[in-house]
This record gives sequence, structure tokens and C-alpha cells, in this order.
Amino acid sequence: MYLKRLIYSRSLIMFLVTFFCTKENILRSFEKKQDAMQKMFEEDREKQRKSTEVQKQPEKQKENKSNNQPQTEATKMKKPKKLFPKSYLFAQWGGDLSEDDQREAQSLYEKYGYNVFLSDRLPLDRPLPDTRDPRCLKKSYPKDLPSLGVVALRSIIDRTPKNLLKEIIMVDDNSSNKNLKGDLDMYVKSLEQENPNLRIVRVRHSEQRGLSSARVSGWRAATADVVAILDAHIEVNQMWAEPLLTQIKADRTVVVSPVFDRVNFNDLKVTTYHPNAHAFDWALWCMYESFTPEYYKLNDGSLPGKSPSVMGIMVADRKFLGEIGVLDEGMKVYGGENVELGIRVWTCGGSIEVVPCSKIAHIERAHKPYMPDLSSPMKRNALRVAEIWMDEYKHNVNLAWNIPFENHGIDIGDISERKKLRERLNCKPFKWYLDNVYPMLDPWDDLLAYGGMKNLDADMCLDQGPVPGHTPIAFHCYYYGPQYTYYRGTGELYIGSIKSHTYDDNRCLADIGTNETEPGLYSCKEAVQKGMGIYWDFTQGNELKNRQTKRCLEIINQKLLIQECTGQRWQSKHIIKPF
Repeated sequence: MYLKRLIYSRSLIMFLVTFFCTKENILRSFEKKQDAMQKMFEEDREKQRKSTEVQKQPEKQKENKSNNQPQTEATKMKKPKKLFPKSYLFAQWGGDLSEDDQREAQSLYEKYGYNVFLSDRLPLDRPLPDTRDPRCLKKSYPKDLPSLGVVALRSIIDRTPKNLLKEIIMVDDNSSNKNLKGDLDMYVKSLEQENPNLRIVRVRHSEQRGLSSARVSGWRAATADVVAILDAHIEVNQMWAEPLLTQIKADRTVVVSPVFDRVNFNDLKVTTYHPNAHAFDWALWCMYESFTPEYYKLNDGSLPGKSPSVMGIMVADRKFLGEIGVLDEGMKVYGGENVELGIRVWTCGGSIEVVPCSKIAHIERAHKPYMPDLSSPMKRNALRVAEIWMDEYKHNVNLAWNIPFENHGIDIGDISERKKLRERLNCKPFKWYLDNVYPMLDPWDDLLAYGGMKNLDADMCLDQGPVPGHTPIAFHCYYYGPQYTYYRGTGELYIGSIKSHTYDDNRCLADIGTNETEPGLYSCKEAVQKGMGIYWDFTQGNELKNRQTKRCLEIINQKLLIQECTGQRWQSKHIIKPF
């Protein structure tokens, strides 16, 4: 019952390299033992539950046998008390669990970030819905495909052609989970005995090095033509490998990714996700993005689509991946390594594709079990990527995280070797990447100031005010979220946030009109359509004047107003360039 728990553990990373020589009846004996143990466990739990119910009956009911039976039936019919009403785990699941089971399920959920209680009770080879485009079912693939490496055990072995699988490489990044020691060794030994031609390698770190280093360790141990780097908490669907290998066979410099369906963290049901490109914002958080307009003109959703980045799960020619530097081992914990790889692949001679005919199911955890808040390592890693790869656009990462361009106090580690790698590979500049690969990422090249706008006379700051709402306010300065401001060369002033992509609209400070004394905060396009004034003249330490109405933004008696200018002074926290 602990098998999926240990397979889905954060620190366990597995690479299935070169598909060949696997058997369809693999793990049958292991499963039988597991099922027998599970049955015993359930029977014992049921006995304990019934025993507890009997012990809790009042003494006077025991003396009256005629009343005892109805009370017992009533006890059985009574719905258990909901012990964790605020837990996301029980929002739509587990209403009939006993109180003991609720406690166990919640404890496991808090530890692992998904429903381990339910996972332990599902079969290892559960079927997945086939969510591929129907045109995928009609495709055929070459017989002489290269060998491959991936992450996860049971579904990979069952749903991969037997002539392709060569080796499985598992990397334990010094996990504290004891089940990843003896229990896993016993499980792997059963695999080796039933699959003598399948190479299974275990790599264990003596200290935790983070996701990138763990994956590089797996790559170093691989011998196959192609290596697939997957999360441990995935299940693959039928025919997942052939479409990926076919793309690599045609072009060894392409890095490919399957389409991820979502496995809900609470009920473990599979939700279909449609094919999309993998992308990111300027903070380097990953996100889904539409393919290019040219892709959709083909009107065939079974075709591979070009992608600016990759969301960590990837398949690549093993030697090519080594030639371009695998992954940056200077990245800590988690986050940003996928974006770094995407930029490097594209600018250093390769490309990235999402392949719709390859489908996997991926658990979206409610939280990461090893670090609930990933913002600290993510920020650090993002700054590292920017310094190595983004040239004159590197400070956009600082803008996205609202930190100073210089002297921010964050140690990004030694980047000299990665800089040499970029020079040795003769990689293209980041501007080429923006122009040719990801033009939907707003370059922010006309930003002049950011970080918060303070009225020096009132000693208060601009604040976006209640959300939802369209009325900014004056508030004491704390320079966080709702008080972030961004002043562009066009004269637009955004409050609260700035969008990373050209297709998203920002919220502009607006002078609504001459009859209004309160400023507005509207979608910039909407404000222009309604004739509002969204362009402001401003220099550091001087007034903030609307170009259209010639009125100023001022604070009177702690209230933000638009009125005739009286000379009130404003100051932006950070200046990007003189203006």
C-alpha cells in the first residue's frame, strides 16, 4: 500500500531509458502480495471499527437486548462528523470516511500534497482515459525508433513497447522518506528478477542537491540513445513514447514534451488538458500559452507545436542534451530550471515541441511537500537565469519580483561556467529569442520607473484600493502588491501589477473627466475607448499631471483626488533610466 506513496515522493526521480525487453506480466506476484496485505488491512480496520462501535454503546442499552439492535443500526447509518471542514482535500471527497480515516487521510495530504490515502487503495495499473485527438489513433510510427529514458515505473512498463525499453534510472535526492530505502530496494529487486534484460540503476545522493542536480545525476547514469526526464508523480497513457521518439529520430536537436492531463490532488480523477505551448512570465513562473497562429491555421490538433519552453517533463537525445549542458546544477531546490533549458535549447541550436499524440497524467499537488513556499528559491533561480541568458532584458526579472536592480542581497551562485558554456556554443542573443520564439512576451523596454509612488507632501502612497473596484486610494506606504506602480515612456501609470504578455491589458491610472474629482483605475484599452486620460507627465520629485486634462493627482486630507495642480510632489521608489 505504500508503493505509490514512495513512487510519488518528491525526491525520487526515474528515467526509463531505451525501451526493450519488458514483460506484460511484470509485478504480478508483487501485486498479489500487495492486494493480500491490503485485504488484511481493510478486514482488520473493519473489525476495529465494529469493536469500537460496540464499546461506545451505553451500558443500559446492553441490558435491554430489544433496544440494542435499533440503536446499533442507527449508529451505522449516522454520517461521520467532518473533522476538517476547511481542508481542500475534503471539499468534494471523503464525506463517508470514518473519523480515524479522515485523520489518516489529512495527515498524509499535509505531508505529500495530494490524496495518498486514496492513492494507496487504487491499483497500480489503473486504466487512464484516452484523451488524445482521434487523428492520433490513425498514425503509425517507424519500427527502428531510438532508445529512451523516463520517470515512473508501473505505467511505463505496461504501456511502452517491449522492444524499446532498455533501462530505468531512479535518483533519490537524499530523501528523508524511509520507504525509499528498504521498501524500494525490495520492490526493485522483484523487478530485476522478473526482467533480467532490463537495466535498473539507483542513484542516491548523500545530501540534497535539488531538482536540477538530481536530474543531471540520472542523465549521467543513462546509456540509451534518448533520455526522458519525468516527474515521479505521473502515469503514462498508451502510445505515449512512439510520437516523441519519432520527432527525435527526425531531428536530434529537438526537445519534446507530452501533453499533461491533470490528476486531481483530491479525488485522483483525470481531467483532460488540451495541447498548448509551455511558456513563462517575467518572474519565470511557468504557464500554458497558445501555439502560434500559423499552427492553428493547419487545423490539425494532432500535429506537434513549437513551444518557447518546457515544463520540466521532457524527452531529448541523450548526447545532444549533454552537448548543450543538460541542466544548470547551480539552480537550487526547484523552479526556473525548465525556463533556463528552454531559452538555452532555442538560442543554442535546438528547438522545443509539444507533441499532442503523447499523453501523460500528472498529479497537480496542492502544495510541495518539501517546501510550502517556493518563492525564495524561485526568485533566486530566476535572477540566476536572467544574469546568464537575458542580456539587456535581465532586469525585467527584478521588475517582476519588485526588487532593486543592484545590491538586492540575493546570492545567485557562481555563473562563470554557464557563461562560458553560452560563449562556447555560440548562442544567439536573448533579443533574438524574444523576436523569433516568444514575441508575446512584452519586452518592457520602455519602462522608466517602478516599485511604488509616494506623495512627498502627504507622506502617503498610491494604492489600487478595493478589488474588485475601479477607485485607487491614498494609503500609508508599505510598498507591496497593491502599491506596486510602473511608469512607462508612453506616460501610462499602472497600479497593482504589470502584465508580462502583450495580449494582456494592464490597469491604468486615469483622469475620468473634468466633472470627476476621484481618479479611476481601468483596463487601459477600456479607458481609452471611454475617452479617459491615461497619459501622465511625471519627473522624479515633481507633480503628476494628466496630459489630456492638465489636472494633477494630489492627496488632500488623506484622500486621493484629481484637481487643479498645487505643486504636490511625487517620487517613484526605483528609477530605471533618467527621464
